Amino acid sequence: MVRIASKQPRKQRKIRYNAATHQRSRFLSAPLSRDLREEYKRRRARVVAGDTVLVLRGEHAGNEGVVDSVDTKKGMIEVHGVTVAKTDGTEVPRPVNPSNVVITKFKTDDSRRVAKLEERK
Repeated sequence: MVRIASKQPRKQRKIRYNAATHQRSRFLSAPLSRDLREEYKRRRARVVAGDTVLVLRGEHAGNEGVVDSVDTKKGMIEVHGVTVAKTDGTEVPRPVNPSNVVITKFKTDDSRRVAKLEERK
């Protein structure tokens, strides 16, 4: 059966909002740095807690840090060092959209992930 895809922004938002959790992980991919792109012969990869990323957009642009957590429900990631101050002075992590970061270094603890990344080499 052929799926009919829509270009309408409202339907794209609806698809993302109503997607199942196993499908939401696809929305959590981020572009790779030039070095990683040349090494792994791919443009994007899923962000995993432990990866090192560089924030490109927003008030925290230029900050580089390790991904602390990945929220598949909200489609956001938390980067170490990207925080915002609350009115009482405490620092809380600021969620970042994965499309606004570049992966600069992979967490290579997972052998299955490394094998999957090196598939295209």
